[in-house]
Amino acid sequence: MRRVVVTGLGLVTPLGADVETTWANLLASKSGAGTITHFDASDQKCTIACEVKGPDHEYGFDPGKRVDHKVQRQVDPFIIYGIDAAGQAIEDAGLEDMSDEMKLRAGCSIGSGIGGLPGIESESLLLAEKGPGRVSPHFVHGRL
Repeated sequence: MRRVVVTGLGLVTPLGADVETTWANLLASKSGAGTITHFDASDQKCTIACEVKGPDHEYGFDPGKRVDHKVQRQVDPFIIYGIDAAGQAIEDAGLEDMSDEMKLRAGCSIGSGIGGLPGIESESLLLAEKGPGRVSPHFVHGRL
């Protein structure tokens, strides 16, 4: 059996855009819940969700910190959150200046439940209406 060591952490959550902010807000009993802002929920029964806050919020997330604006338009937000959290973990571990040899020996574990539902919705509709030739190469799907 091999030993696994967690050397760095990174988080992007509704309670903060990094580990320290998220932890401080948890300890302060703050809530990440609020009125839905990422889409029009006025006709929904529930209009409250735990969304990652924008950069204008007290503990919001700035996607431009690590991800180029062009890339942001090509991928779902959960990808941007993952890239940012991974960057935080690399910095937290002090691994920014690894040699190429060490990079080949390093690993990263990332968890995501299903991916970006808005992207799944829009690409599935595009697939049904215009066929597979029009679907983004970033969209991975099973059999439809």
